[in-house]
Amino acid sequence: MEAIVRAHACVRGKVQGVGFRAFVQMEASKRSLHGWVRNRAEGGVELEVEGPQSSVHALIEAIHQGPPLSQVLQVTVDWKDPNRQTEGFHVLRTYL
Repeated sequence: MEAIVRAHACVRGKVQGVGFRAFVQMEASKRSLHGWVRNRAEGGVELEVEGPQSSVHALIEAIHQGPPLSQVLQVTVDWKDPNRQTEGFHVLRTYL
């Protein structure tokens, strides 16, 4: 059985107003990952994702590309211990 991992990522660039959160939600959902994504006040996007290691890595690769109108300049990933407390993948409407 594949290891379950959790990653927290911050994405910088042209990632607000271009469908980036919806893109992340779609990519995470098709991989059956759990977590959330939200805009950050300084203009970036933040997400936390949990699931099988290969699926989480695939999502992180996908966010480096982003949707067609985005321009990803930087993706910072911090690995955390899995906690299995989130069901589904959600777009949060709150800012940090």
